[in-house]
Amino acid sequence: MSTENELFSAVDALLEQVAQDDLPAPAERKRLREAAGLSQAQIAKALDARREAVGNWETGKTEPRPPKRAAYARLLEGLAARFPVPAPDELAAPAPAPRVPEAFTGPAPAPAPTAEPPAPAAAVRPAPAVKPASSSRRPGAKKAAPKTTTTTPAAVDPRFESGPLAVIDVDADGQVSAYCAGGLVLDVPAKSIPALVDWTLEEARLGQPRLHRYGRDADPILILTGSALQRYGLPDALSEEERSAGRLKDGHKVIKQIEKAGLQMTQRGLGPWARLYREPVGSRRRCVQLCIPAWNALDAREWDNQSRPLLPTMHPADLARYLGLYAQRVTTPRGTTSTTGLELMTALRPPTRAEKNPATGEFERAFNEGALTRVYPVVDCEVPDEHPALEGKFPRAHKRTPAEMLMEEPYDWCRPLTDDECMQPYLVAIDINMSFAAATNGLTVGLNGPTHLTDRPAFDPKLPGSWLVDLSHVDLSRVEIGGRTVDGDRLPSPFTQWGTRPEGPAWYATPTVAYAVELGFDVAPIEAYVRTETGRYFDPWYKRLREAYIETMADLGVTTDLTDQEFLDAMARRKQTDPVLALLETAIKATAKGGIGKLRQRSGGKVPYYQPYPALQRETWRPDIRAAVLATQRVGIHRKLMKTAAAADLYPTSIGNDAIVYPSPGPSPLDFLPRTPDGKPIPGGFRLGVSPGMVKHQGTQSVLWAEQLFEERGGVVNVSNLIKTDPHAGEGE
Repeated sequence: MSTENELFSAVDALLEQVAQDDLPAPAERKRLREAAGLSQAQIAKALDARREAVGNWETGKTEPRPPKRAAYARLLEGLAARFPVPAPDELAAPAPAPRVPEAFTGPAPAPAPTAEPPAPAAAVRPAPAVKPASSSRRPGAKKAAPKTTTTTPAAVDPRFESGPLAVIDVDADGQVSAYCAGGLVLDVPAKSIPALVDWTLEEARLGQPRLHRYGRDADPILILTGSALQRYGLPDALSEEERSAGRLKDGHKVIKQIEKAGLQMTQRGLGPWARLYREPVGSRRRCVQLCIPAWNALDAREWDNQSRPLLPTMHPADLARYLGLYAQRVTTPRGTTSTTGLELMTALRPPTRAEKNPATGEFERAFNEGALTRVYPVVDCEVPDEHPALEGKFPRAHKRTPAEMLMEEPYDWCRPLTDDECMQPYLVAIDINMSFAAATNGLTVGLNGPTHLTDRPAFDPKLPGSWLVDLSHVDLSRVEIGGRTVDGDRLPSPFTQWGTRPEGPAWYATPTVAYAVELGFDVAPIEAYVRTETGRYFDPWYKRLREAYIETMADLGVTTDLTDQEFLDAMARRKQTDPVLALLETAIKATAKGGIGKLRQRSGGKVPYYQPYPALQRETWRPDIRAAVLATQRVGIHRKLMKTAAAADLYPTSIGNDAIVYPSPGPSPLDFLPRTPDGKPIPGGFRLGVSPGMVKHQGTQSVLWAEQLFEERGGVVNVSNLIKTDPHAGEGE
């Protein structure tokens, strides 16, 4: 006779079998979790699964397997009992779509829940006779314009039905208009800057819903054109003194108007990116951000085409479309693309939340799991030369060595061409898409402060941080990869920026030391500073930027399903497809690269050496995390170089950031990138494609051109960022 435990086991097995077909649809799984206010991390912890697995279950990419499936089914069953699907009459009716002029169309802003009644709608008027250079589709438009985007319309939050931002312009008749994302044009009755701010807060319905339940809604942004500056009494340009200070001088009549109206400004004052606000009402912020392109708010190096600027002459509707799409796909601009990239991190991983204390009934500040929540003590080897922690520790003109400073940077390497390579007709440069963003994908970083390990600690690849270790013994001159010998002398070292072999002990981030172990070499750290609380901090940030980039490239005709030749052709013509979207592509890439750089923002000479500067007070000032990203990017390139060399005896001649130059018999990457016998890219090597981490064609030059350049400059020159189809493109991503 069966025992009680055996009977229970048999019943559990039946329940588990039933659970195989007892899961709701993926979208319903997500709805139930969000209705209960649970995070994916909480469910993953309860089921002893990875958070990414829960995310895949909610999108339908994968399905849970036993025994987790039965437990997951039980959880969803319990949530469904508590949070049933609302009846049709319980669903809030969508707000009526405002009239959208036929001349302007575009995507609607993303939705977010709201507990506040919407403000009265601002007046909408027909579009002016002037038509913008390009447009995109939005719900409510009478018909699609010739150039459309692929953005899927979403339900509109009635608080922000006019979109995240507006471009304020004045026509020849003196009519002030607000051009919004999606082609909406609003009449603006305000006759002063304070009145404009109040109109925005009370009537315009501008802003953007929060990206995280514990985050905050984005403040509305007003972009003031030159005609708007004149209308509201602001100068066309700042004086030299004001540019140096970054703000309009105190005592200006507009500043007096602002003060008289009871509006407040941040300490930055009225500058290119200015915030004007009134005291909050309950939990509702009342803040408006001004963006003034004429004062260099939209730096051409990040937001525009530096050699052929488009923004100064761009129609207000196109400018609203450009920045509106950026806000929808990335986030509302907050300043430079670098600043915005950093703000996106905290918007997706807010450091704190309000939590009710059961003992007192009061709400208190609590820290969010997986976020950067505090400013921790710094480590001397990780900080830049001007940091206050280094005062008195080195002579003023001392140049720190690798044994004194963590020097994780992207490649800047070149070598002379061999005789055989000189016989090739071409040098072809390939470039890695969103290289630094791709390096963050799945990267585990430290979330807490440093722990100092001494007395030659054992290396642990699971501990992010900095390790003092001697890797000079690692000899890569002859390495076996897949049964083939790789000539490491024609490859850069993976351990230094310049590609030279280490000469002794040096500080390295965990990914670099882990790569030495991966290559089969012993490592013996002397000391280390590690972080014991870890997490994949960048995952939501990378996902959002990746989706923004892929969607924008698809709008430009570069999709993920193209053949290699189709991809190269589409990339070559994408800049002519839609100039506005071409700027958007550049801005997204600059956001990714600049956001990583902000993790170790330097003083920029604005304060004396060893004096504190504002960036040091941010939770996100984390030079150790930046080092981990750059180390991952660099060793990732070296890994692909090794695979390519082993497969085809093919070696690069120079590398700059994420641009790699190879000698080639033809002008196309298809002429040299190795293939398997069945015509596929070699596993682990460089692969053409639009996704981050894949490569594209950067440019082609002749070997003779390079030799002449070497002769003119008296030696070998890193030509990786000089070989460009578009000579005005920026370095790397």
